[in-house]
Amino acid sequence: MEMLTTGVVIALLAVLVAEFVNGWTDAPNAIATVVSTGVMTPRMAILMAVVLNTVGAMAGTAVATTVGSGIVVPSALTIPAITSTMVAIIAWGGMAARLGIPVSKSHALLAGLAGAGFAGNGFEALQWSGWQKVGIGMVLSIGIGFAAAFLLARIIIKLAANSAPQRAKQSFDRLQMMSAAFLAFNHGLNDGQKFIGVFALTLYAGGVTQEFVIHWWVIVICALTMGLGTSAGGWRIVHTIGVKMARLTTWQGFAATAAASSTIFGASIYGIPLSTTHTITSSIVGVGASKRVSDVKWGVLRKIVFAWCLTFPSCAVIAYFAALVANALWAS
Repeated sequence: MEMLTTGVVIALLAVLVAEFVNGWTDAPNAIATVVSTGVMTPRMAILMAVVLNTVGAMAGTAVATTVGSGIVVPSALTIPAITSTMVAIIAWGGMAARLGIPVSKSHALLAGLAGAGFAGNGFEALQWSGWQKVGIGMVLSIGIGFAAAFLLARIIIKLAANSAPQRAKQSFDRLQMMSAAFLAFNHGLNDGQKFIGVFALTLYAGGVTQEFVIHWWVIVICALTMGLGTSAGGWRIVHTIGVKMARLTTWQGFAATAAASSTIFGASIYGIPLSTTHTITSSIVGVGASKRVSDVKWGVLRKIVFAWCLTFPSCAVIAYFAALVANALWAS
């Protein structure tokens, strides 16, 4: 390994700050339903999310490999370009968190990488095979998340219609806790890995490693950083997802988190980077619509979707111009 230069150190620190923001603003999606239904206290839910996000991030490297070497040609992502990407994520994620709007740090990362890579190498920087996986991930997160939650909710309504209310609630309380734990694990398995891939890419771009490889200590550092970010809470996002958009009962919370976590787990196995924010939000909408369409606060959802639509162009543009400046300063 080569010695770390000042530029590489700054880039690595920026990646870790972005990973912290990811844990702070994305991980709350995993516990939004379990907190809003009162099945777990906020403190218990956060502790669970911290532990399982960390474990999930350590559980594989398929998504990390896709993000680190399959989205943009590695040679196009210089140290200043990577740093510019992280600046875009931190700025966009921090603003959204203050407004309580759940936006995808996954899409912010991918858009930032594209914008920064384009600033140096144009369209040749983009690897279209990797972007096909991104497109699949968007369909999975929104379409399948909604459909799976809707169908599961309808099945539960039919099967549990004649159950004793108190016994049914106790059962769904336990099921919701388990599904929320699985969702927290899968957030780490998919979203946490994305920044692990960028961290490894930074080491390669800075000449610290001679090839793109994900070392065990990279996984540990990034996973613990995301866990630390998760411990910060992100309560405005929890309130938006779990209360303002739709008021859920425990059986609905179980259906939403079970559908979302299963979708994310399947994508992670095949190295498909998708948005946990989009997946759980779509699942909650599917659950709400399965009972009564009016149960979903469509005005709140429109604001969320509008923010989603802005994420890709905004982060790409921020990273593009930041990379132009950074590349010029780096060359001087």
